[in-house]
Formats: sequence, structure tokens, C-alpha cells
Amino acid sequence: MRILLVGATGTIGGAVATALSDGHEVIRASKSKSTHKVDLGDKASISALFREVGKVDAVVSAAGDARFRPLDQLTDDDFAYSLANKLMGQANLVRVGMPHVNDGGVFVLTSGVLAQVGMAGAAAISAVNAGLEGFARSAALELPRDIRIHVVSPPWVAETKRAFGMEVGDAPSAAKVAEAYVKALGATPTGQTIPA
Repeated sequence: MRILLVGATGTIGGAVATALSDGHEVIRASKSKSTHKVDLGDKASISALFREVGKVDAVVSAAGDARFRPLDQLTDDDFAYSLANKLMGQANLVRVGMPHVNDGGVFVLTSGVLAQVGMAGAAAISAVNAGLEGFARSAALELPRDIRIHVVSPPWVAETKRAFGMEVGDAPSAAKVAEAYVKALGATPTGQTIPA
């Protein structure tokens, strides 16, 4: 498969790139430090990416920024930023990318466990993650040419917990979570949220 991977330089994205590199052509894109640059918060940047890359069999997104802050400190700007980047950024990958994905192709987006499990400081990201899962369920009913869509919902990975000085506990490695993205490429029926 020819796969466009957005967020290829992140913790999970890097692990997904490694997992897909055997047997697939992986086109790496990210906000920085990548062959192809893209800013999910800018629809024009997404359009430019697809013009550069051309036709693909799959689009995998392991990207999208959102803001964590206590509820009484979250501003309208924090919500707008989170919605514009992680939610609309990935929705726009689908909207702009549809004509660039081959028949029978697939979009794989990223939400996160905070769509199902609450956490202090996560009101904006929880809303965005849940929104992505709802978006995929409905988009699945309308995508043309047998194109599928799925959302991977990863937990906190061990590497991220370590970086934030959190207790790692039983958090999986990014490499383990990457297996869910590989599974999503072939998953049917369309519109699934796949836990990682």
C-alpha cells in the first residue's frame, strides 16, 4: 500500500511509521522535521500536502494538537485551538483527501482514551476525541468508492508518561499501540473505533 502518514515524527506516529515500513510505501508528513510538512490547523496546508503527494491507498493520522487545562482555566481560544487542530484537522484530512484516496482505500484517524474516560484538565481534549469518533461513524456512511474510515483510540503510552514524569504502570509502549493502526488498515466493517 501507498500510505500517507500524518504525525510521523511524534511518539506514536514514529512507532506507526516503523510498523508500516515493512511491505508498504510510507509517505511521512508532520508539522516539522519531515519530508512533507503539514499543519492540521490550516486547511490550505492539507490541500497542498495532497497536491504534493498525489494518489494514496491510505491516510493514517497520528496527529492533532489539543490543550489540557483545568476547566476553570480553559479559554474560548483553548477550545477553538483544540477543535481546529485535532478535530477539524483530521476531519479535513478526510474531506480534502477523499479524491486522493484510491478506490477501496482507508482513512485511519486518532482519538484517544479520554473520549471514554474522564480526567481532570481534559475537558477540551475529551470533547475533541469523542467528536472524532462520532465524525467517523457518520462519515463511514457517506464515503464513496468503498473507502473505509476508522478511528484508533490509544491510551497514554509508556513513553509519554515517562516524559511527563508520570507513573508508567501498565501503559503499553508506542510500538504496541502501533499494532492497532496496522489492524485498522484492513478492518471491516467501516466506521469502527479501535482501542489500542
